[in-house]
Amino acid sequence: MAPHATSPPPSEITRLPAPSRPAFSPSPPRLLIIGAGNRGNAYASAIQSSTNGLLVSIVEPIPVKRALIGRKFIWGTRDAEEGEEFSDWKDFVSWELERRKREKEGVKVVQGVDAVVICVQDRMHKEVVLGLAPLGLHIMCEKPLATSLDDCVEIYRAVSGASGEKKLFGIGHVLRYSPHNMLLRKLLVEERVIGDVMAVNHTEPVGWWHFTHSYVRGNWRKESTSAPSLLAKSCHDMDILLWLLCSPPPGSSKPPHLPSTITSSGSLQYFTKHRKPTQAGSATNCLSCPHESNCQFSAKRIYLGPQMQGRQAHFVSIVLPEIEDIVASNGKEAGEKALLAKLGEDYGSATPEGDVEKRNWFGRCVFESDNDVCDNQTVTMTWENDPIALEGESPLQALTGRGAKTATLHMVAFTHKICQRFTHIYGEYGEIFADGDKIEITDFGTGEKKVHWPYVPEGGGHGDGDEGLARQFVLAVDRVKSGGMAVNSAQKEYIGGTAEEIIRSHAAVFAAEEARRGKIVVDFGSWWEREVEGRLRT
Repeated sequence: MAPHATSPPPSEITRLPAPSRPAFSPSPPRLLIIGAGNRGNAYASAIQSSTNGLLVSIVEPIPVKRALIGRKFIWGTRDAEEGEEFSDWKDFVSWELERRKREKEGVKVVQGVDAVVICVQDRMHKEVVLGLAPLGLHIMCEKPLATSLDDCVEIYRAVSGASGEKKLFGIGHVLRYSPHNMLLRKLLVEERVIGDVMAVNHTEPVGWWHFTHSYVRGNWRKESTSAPSLLAKSCHDMDILLWLLCSPPPGSSKPPHLPSTITSSGSLQYFTKHRKPTQAGSATNCLSCPHESNCQFSAKRIYLGPQMQGRQAHFVSIVLPEIEDIVASNGKEAGEKALLAKLGEDYGSATPEGDVEKRNWFGRCVFESDNDVCDNQTVTMTWENDPIALEGESPLQALTGRGAKTATLHMVAFTHKICQRFTHIYGEYGEIFADGDKIEITDFGTGEKKVHWPYVPEGGGHGDGDEGLARQFVLAVDRVKSGGMAVNSAQKEYIGGTAEEIIRSHAAVFAAEEARRGKIVVDFGSWWEREVEGRLRT
């Protein structure tokens, strides 16, 4: 690992200012969120704190989750009113179609929504995106776009405008929208502070306890019910690499510099029955395990101990959504008792396998789970020289930004850092170390080091990326709704990413998975032509 500077005390750091909140229009965008889980709450908070839009409705089948997000962000202390809550997204579609019909007939009705944020389980994305199509609403969908390439292509067809009026479409690739990464791309691609890139090493440190929460005990533990962990966890890491190394700078008329090859290796190395401590015996739940007090992965220790580094309330609310109400009504001790009861829920040999598979067991032994996603994986992408000369350009200018290079992504569970990504970028004139907190540039010619300190919020999601994406998406909706801007212009100026970029980064993940499973090197150009273009032609 390349050496980098130790950060000075916070009092000596001068950071760039926070992005400003856009001014509200006379008729601000009205938004609905589908799914009141972790990501739904994150975007609800971002909409309320950082955008010029209004969250006016929530769709969620679990009443306690629906009520929590409603009280916090929509109706407050009063009762929910018509159009503010739905238990199923199909109910919302039916209601909205009827509302429009009555409005057309001259009946006074409540206002509708301008845009929808989709935060349902990954495998449901296609059904919801396509099901909303008759309403013609702007859509932001949480990542990944879908869990199969076929579904991604179907969504791409639906949102690209080929079959009707085009609407704004955003994807939850929040890393693009953090002040840190926006500055990194500006320095690297626009200002070219280290010249052409030669190589990149990018690490996604998932975190030892975070991986057990989400990918051993939680929703994303099985490929058959979710997706490979590279897609579920790190598709936006693949996206950020392609954004930095593939997408041309603003104003360029040149096409993207596409990777030549993709390969990958990885597996489920640790969280298997083979690693189960002998002292644990046949226990399937931490609270009934004789080894619990000595186990690093004890659910009791993780959810009630100090390991979560200030993130405890967030993850505990995922385990037990109603804990906030329990503590408010009956105190902290009652909350801990209810949490332990939830963690103690177990299954036995007589429990049908389907019943075990269809829910999360957050008190489950990590060595007895039905998880099968990788806990350690690398992806390597290579680019070949691909010069494109515009009129008047020299051969060297034609190669600028389009030279041979490599990029490696490492997604690893066994880290102390929790999703605090760090990246080394090696260029012809210098190198960059970026870690979400600072961007350090070393100049080979002078030996000088310069450190940039972008805005980093305390506790902000993905380094303010959640807030940044929400801000830009809602601003795009506002400009179309109140500013008369064309959809294509608003998509480009405010959201940035195109539907083609979205499917390209997802396709790179599917190509990497094909390479990992087959132990091969994928020729990305021919793979894209066969697997993506071929599907689009059918």
